[in-house]
Amino acid sequence: MTSGTQFFRLASVAALAMLVALPAALAQAACPIGRTVAASRQVLQCPQGLTLTLEAGAVLTLSDNDGNGAPERAQLEGKAILIESPEGGTAAAFEVVTRQAIAAVRGTRWAVDAQDGKTSVFVVRGRVDVQRSAASAGVTLDPGEGVDVDGGTGPLEVRRWPAARVDALLARLGQ
Repeated sequence: MTSGTQFFRLASVAALAMLVALPAALAQAACPIGRTVAASRQVLQCPQGLTLTLEAGAVLTLSDNDGNGAPERAQLEGKAILIESPEGGTAAAFEVVTRQAIAAVRGTRWAVDAQDGKTSVFVVRGRVDVQRSAASAGVTLDPGEGVDVDGGTGPLEVRRWPAARVDALLARLGQ
């Protein structure tokens, strides 16, 4: 075999290996402060144990207001994200803001879905406070509970979500 043929074969094998590794690299990414648009489902590993799973097509802007390198806030403009934060510590105070709602966590695993003119919040583990963007009063969700927040002004209704709805949302997030 000539050296040119060997080089071509090695280059082909290397290129193939890169194509196989590429989806895994896209799936696990650093936690960029600023705007992220997830072309495919993506998992962001943030400082202080915060993990964000973005649905394909999710548009998210992370903010680090205190300059410590870890986001305290996410502006979600569309689709769904799953948030996992450890109990205690700075990551436990993470919040997600949408056009309709503000959801703040106290060490938990929860999902936010912003689309079709409403924001839906569901708690897998822990507790989450949710309020309308233009209100000061809100509700606290416990595990298995969710709330749908539209552009209205009425009180928020906490409901236990049926398994089919939970499964459908979590499936969109690879869970």
